[in-house]
Order: sequence, then C-alpha cells, then structure tokens
Amino acid sequence: MTVTAAKATCSSFLRSERPVRITKMPRKRSTSAYSGHLDMIHSRIKDCVLIDDILFGENWNNQDIDLKTRCIITVVALISRGVTDSSLKYHLTNAKNHGVTQKEMAAIITHISFYSGWPLSWAAFNMAKEVYDEAVPELTEKDKFQNTIFFPVGEPNPYGQFFDGQSYLAPVSTEQVPVFNVTFEPGCRNHYHIHHAKSGGGQMLICVGGRGYYQEEGKEPVEMTPGKVVNIPANVKHWHGAAPDSWFAHLAIEVDGEETSTEWLEPVPEEEYRALG
Repeated sequence: MTVTAAKATCSSFLRSERPVRITKMPRKRSTSAYSGHLDMIHSRIKDCVLIDDILFGENWNNQDIDLKTRCIITVVALISRGVTDSSLKYHLTNAKNHGVTQKEMAAIITHISFYSGWPLSWAAFNMAKEVYDEAVPELTEKDKFQNTIFFPVGEPNPYGQFFDGQSYLAPVSTEQVPVFNVTFEPGCRNHYHIHHAKSGGGQMLICVGGRGYYQEEGKEPVEMTPGKVVNIPANVKHWHGAAPDSWFAHLAIEVDGEETSTEWLEPVPEEEYRALG
C-alpha cells in the first residue's frame, strides 16, 4: 500500500464512508457487545495514527537514505504500480523540491519505461511536465517548441550532414540503454538510412512532441504524433522527420544487436516529401 493509499484508507474510515458492519443482536443488547465494537474502532483509529507517524515521520526522516534518493524511489514505485493520480503529482513535486532536476526526472521516467511499459510512463511524462513547467523565454520558435515538450531540445545535431533542414540532439540517458531526443524544425527530415545488424538491432522511435513522419522505402508513410511508437527493424531502408508545417521531436532508442552499424544513403526527394501534405 502506498503512503497516499494508506492515508486515504484512514481518511475514508474516519469520514464513515466505510462504516463498520454491526451484526444484528437480540432485542436485549449487552453492553459488552457494543464495548467490543468500540474497542475495534479505537484500534483502527490508532492504526491510522501509527501509519501516519511511521510513514511520514520515522520513515521519511530516516537518514540512511537522503531525501532526494527517497523521493526518486517513491516516484519509481508509484509509476511502476500504475499510480498516476494526485499522489504521483505530489511526489513529483516533492522530488523537484528536493533537488531532482527536470533532466534527471526525464531520464528516470525513460529508464522506468523499459520495465513498467510505455503506457504507464507516458502518463507520468505528462504529469511531470505540469509539475516542472520550467518555461523558457520565448525568444525564438525553438524556445516556443521547447515549452511544449518535457524533454530538452538540445543543441544543433552533430550529424546534420545527414539531414535536410535544421535538427537538434539532446542526450536523455547515456547509460545501459542510450536514449536521445531528436528535434526537427518544420520541413526537416533525415536522409534514407539503414540500421544494419547481423542479429538483433534496429531502432525504436517515440514521438514526444509536434507532428512528423516515418517511412520505409516502398511503403506508406506513418504519421507520428505524441505517444506514437515506431519499431524499426534492422536492415530496413527508411527515413523520418517533421511535417512541412510542424516542429517534431522523438526519442531515438538504439536496439542492442550484433555487428551493428548505420549506413546513410540519399536524401528524400523533395517531390516525394512534399506529397505527404
């Protein structure tokens, strides 16, 4: 039971939303019967007080784990259990107040996703965006787009020679499973390319903002909007990028494999791209 759930149970009981069920007694009621029920009520109230004292007092003030780490553990536990209500928002705020930065929280929730699943993490991302809400001054179109997504836009992409238009790259996680946020200005797209692998390999894309496309050679394009996941098989020729009239950002996750490499090919023909609409 989570801290919030425990408190809710106690609060519910004290408000008599879950009344104690009293068994019907003979017409002649004994004092001892009522006394027994009162004892049980007093016991449950005492349990609620103890839960509050232990969880919010002794446990959170225990110095064996620092508060920042304790906040992270709590957020991870709630997301992993699928708790995305006001209790998660409270603990995200608590984490922020105890030094967990937006960049760290983005990496934490991304890391959880590989174990708890993307649907749970996606709800957490949206709530974390509300909590952190660290808007930057909207001096440029890039700033405006940054304020619509949780992940950092980053700096100009060092692989820009393989893109038509301006793109940006920001590392989200560089340990265990490398995750990068790639942002495209309107009309920007990368060249056709192939993620080669002898076995395994490939790439996963998760749209986190704006609108864009993914297309395998010879197949219909796939529109990508926030929450859309695309699994790219190894050894398949493809491209991805922004719609002509929209910024676009996706997480890029490399799938581990044997003898992996990326081969960059020709640009996407302008007429082919403009036909997407």
